[in-house]
Amino acid sequence: MVHVLTRGGNVGLAQAGLTGPVVVTLTWTPAPGVDADLSAFLTTGAGRVRSDDDFVFYNQPSGAGGAVRHLGKSTRGGATVDQVRIDPAALPPDVEKVVIGASLDGAGTFGGLSGLAVEVGPEGGAAAVRCELAAGPETALVFAEVYRRGAEWKVRAVGQGFTTGLAGLATDVGVSVDDEPATAAPQAAAPAPAAPPVSTPPVSTPPVSMEKRRLVDLEKKLATSAPQMLSLVKTAGVSLEKRGLGEHTARVALVLDISGSMAALYRAGAVQRLAERVLALGLRFDDDGVVDVFLFGKDVHRPEPGLRLEGHQQYIADLTRQYRLEYDTRYGAAMAAVRQAYFGDSRERVEPQPAQVPVYVMFLTDGAPSDKAVATRQIRSASFEPVFWQFMGIGPERQFSYLQRLDDLEGRYTDNADFFAVAQDDLMGRRPISDDALFDRLMTEYPDWLRRARAQGLLLR
Repeated sequence: MVHVLTRGGNVGLAQAGLTGPVVVTLTWTPAPGVDADLSAFLTTGAGRVRSDDDFVFYNQPSGAGGAVRHLGKSTRGGATVDQVRIDPAALPPDVEKVVIGASLDGAGTFGGLSGLAVEVGPEGGAAAVRCELAAGPETALVFAEVYRRGAEWKVRAVGQGFTTGLAGLATDVGVSVDDEPATAAPQAAAPAPAAPPVSTPPVSTPPVSMEKRRLVDLEKKLATSAPQMLSLVKTAGVSLEKRGLGEHTARVALVLDISGSMAALYRAGAVQRLAERVLALGLRFDDDGVVDVFLFGKDVHRPEPGLRLEGHQQYIADLTRQYRLEYDTRYGAAMAAVRQAYFGDSRERVEPQPAQVPVYVMFLTDGAPSDKAVATRQIRSASFEPVFWQFMGIGPERQFSYLQRLDDLEGRYTDNADFFAVAQDDLMGRRPISDDALFDRLMTEYPDWLRRARAQGLLLR
């Protein structure tokens, strides 16, 4: 069976019957004077190559000791076929993704090439995964990604383009690209020596960014007022720096399930512990230092003020006194409220809605929703907006099959969600998940979503 993906869709290699090395095949029908060349980039969890040696193409056909090999071009009927072989088991531990794209050889755009598609299959075998892509003015295009998710390797159909050719594609993942040398201008006659200055001006120091200054001031404030939160903010900062997000700005929302089954988690302090970690992200990301909070059960509530440094130690206890637990679990209603709050509309959307600043949503629950159809429509519509949904389930992973399907949902403008599960013991047990490990999990897919959102016009900076 061939797994047919739409753009943004993904499937596990094992689920597709691919348990060994795979061959990724890019196809297109060339136009007069226009063809393309495959490139593959081996990147870390931060989405960046370790060095230029991780750039695999026709002039450097092997990477990571042969774990990734460019197999070259051939023809299939009237189409061009360009292929790369990837052995996931042989990739180094710090390589978490192989990005496979192509750039034009000649003038024109990818919109002028027909039959754009990507296939993944075993060596010498038929395709097990296929996706057809559409393009417009792009001169470089990411066709697919083969990436590690926990212990599993998966493939995602991407379709993300650049109008700056190979240079745009390469610099996006950290490959250094040499600029064309500028043509030397005719040398002008040397001017007459100027009179010596009366005094030498002071040497200027490099300017400090406003965001960097804000973070320095924040740490000074926390050092005296909330040293425990300072430790969390610094730990969050380490995780963000590894992903190139050290000075990133985003709005942060915390969406909390208040259905009756959550009672023990609130009493045990598990929700409070998580809220403090999300606040640390909010203090790093959000320049107003406030995490917007949404509660959902049968209804949706938005407490004011949101979660902030002042009073954060008792925030969840105060919430549970103010809001009674409810006996329903409506994801879709909560998602609609978040979209309405940030984008002024929660209706179905089919066109991109760009903004200057993204929204990071931490969505906590302990069970499946009663409004699955509504939630599915909401996540599809939200894929046209600059909002990323990080779902976290508390409980055995097997009880979150719907969230796993939502994480891998096809038919979205871009993949805008991630999911992981933790046990209550991971939050409050004798050996809870470490803060750095938790922050790393919260940032597993967000950096890649940011790059896609910018490339697809959802983010304007």
